[in-house]
Amino acid sequence: MDLNQDGKITFDEFAKSSEVAKTFRKAINKKEGICSVAGTSEQSGTQHSYSEEEKVAFVNWVNKALEKDPDCQHVLPMDPSSNDLFTAVGDGIVLCKMINLSVADTIDERTINKKKLTPFTIQENLNLALNSASAIGCHVVNIGAEDLKEGRQHLVLGLLWQVIKIGLFADIEISRNEALIALLRDGESLEDLVKLSPEELLLRWANYHLEEAGCPKINNFSSDIKEKEDLTRAECMLEQADRLGCRQFVTATDVVRGNPKLNLAYVANLFNKYPALKKPENQDIDWSSIEGETREERTFRNWMNSLGVNPRVNHLYVDLADALVIFQLYEKIKVPVDWDKVNKPPYTKLGSNMKKLENCNYAVELGKKEAKFSLVGIAGQDLNEGNRTLTLALLWQLMRRYTLNILEDLGDGQKVNDDTIVTWVNDALTQAGKGTISGFKDGSISSSMPVLDLIDVIQPGSIRYDLLKTEDLTDEEKLNNAKYAISMARKIGARVYALPEDLVEVKPKMVMTVFACLMARGMRRI
Repeated sequence: MDLNQDGKITFDEFAKSSEVAKTFRKAINKKEGICSVAGTSEQSGTQHSYSEEEKVAFVNWVNKALEKDPDCQHVLPMDPSSNDLFTAVGDGIVLCKMINLSVADTIDERTINKKKLTPFTIQENLNLALNSASAIGCHVVNIGAEDLKEGRQHLVLGLLWQVIKIGLFADIEISRNEALIALLRDGESLEDLVKLSPEELLLRWANYHLEEAGCPKINNFSSDIKEKEDLTRAECMLEQADRLGCRQFVTATDVVRGNPKLNLAYVANLFNKYPALKKPENQDIDWSSIEGETREERTFRNWMNSLGVNPRVNHLYVDLADALVIFQLYEKIKVPVDWDKVNKPPYTKLGSNMKKLENCNYAVELGKKEAKFSLVGIAGQDLNEGNRTLTLALLWQLMRRYTLNILEDLGDGQKVNDDTIVTWVNDALTQAGKGTISGFKDGSISSSMPVLDLIDVIQPGSIRYDLLKTEDLTDEEKLNNAKYAISMARKIGARVYALPEDLVEVKPKMVMTVFACLMARGMRRI
């Protein structure tokens, strides 16, 4: 901007360079297929934009995924060249269906409003979609039902991409796909492979097959696979993909431009359909070290990711080893972090682990001194080495405090504990003439009836008791009730992270979070 190079920027210089920037931005956007969204953000004054090519890719993916779904025929197929997508998501049905395709059984189909929609039932669907997206690990903090109803392009595409990506990446991990062991390199342990993110595994998988075919390796899914304006060759490649039923996400132009997001999705879809890997035989591999993610671990991971921690957590213990995510969680629960004391990446190879360990020591110190957590016997080394029991003990206290903080904010700062929640729940149930609970270990919770009754108290008439079995329940019937209860809680606006199995098995920690979230929803009504 300093046009006369005098070390100062005058108003005229600023105005002129702003005009230059505007013209330049227009030219770039036109070339790269970026569309500006009318209006600007109230908070930052910035103008939002979205990628036309991403819109086209997502429309085609949704059209194919839901083409036979009878509940979506009122909006499908969408025309990729129009703004159909932004209208289609407005009633919440398509989003609910896409969430279930990414993570099966997240939403109980019985809770989706499908016929004779009104503004109120549409609002319920959008609540259900947003809270369920949050529960599978989507970052939805700045997206509201109103944004989806109005079809705000950049927000719709941002949420849809997160949902699609979670589904595409679901099986790109060793505990779900043991054939990925074939990607082990000489001198590597199984642990080294487990530490890789889905993106890194996908890149390694692509290079594995490129090497087998005698082709040069790639380092990324953008510049390294650009076709250098060779549209004909890119189209030829896509015709071959079409024969495999894998022509998804990218056009020839996208390949030439090297769109990293769409190329990543294209390769992930290719992997899911044709991994072409064989589990190595006669290899001395300690299979016992591959442990699948527990329900509790998944709940914590999804909770952290929904808050927008950076980097995203793929593997709980690996990704917390430098405590950077834990510091972000401290800030979410109003515990101040002195970032000058924190070592930040990139870490040098030589002192890498020492720097991470220093971070973990500081994280434990903050927990003890500032958060007043019970961390007896927990040291920084336990977090750094991924001690399951001790890491989960810290994460539970972080999640619990986060939940209680929401209640305290709603209750003008009054302290809240388990007894406060139980008392509030029982008062609400008693006033409505319904049965109460003795606490979060109460055996009646396994039927989900106390949760369902409370939802019905908060939003009268919302529970369809004719869909439920209430006496002499089998395990399957209990799970059926629990799925309905968790989805209904999300539908009336409670951001519940717990899973149906937590209610059936009466896991007191997760049961507490369900009732706390419902209490928060009930207090908002008052």
